[in-house]
Amino acid sequence: MPIRAFILSIAACASLAACGQTVGDQAIGGGAIGAGTAIITGHSALQGAAIGAAGNIAYCQLNPGKCN
Repeated sequence: MPIRAFILSIAACASLAACGQTVGDQAIGGGAIGAGTAIITGHSALQGAAIGAAGNIAYCQLNPGKCN
């Protein structure tokens, strides 16, 4: 993976902490970030959206105090 793609992926993952108030909001936010990262790095937007949504929901549900 080129260094630029790696840095962009790390930045996108770090931004997943920006959760919504509901599970639906969390899924939409994570999915958008995941799809965007996948497109930038040349991967499948659908897979990126699925991974981003699942990751954001998991993070927000496990760390509710960190998501506002």
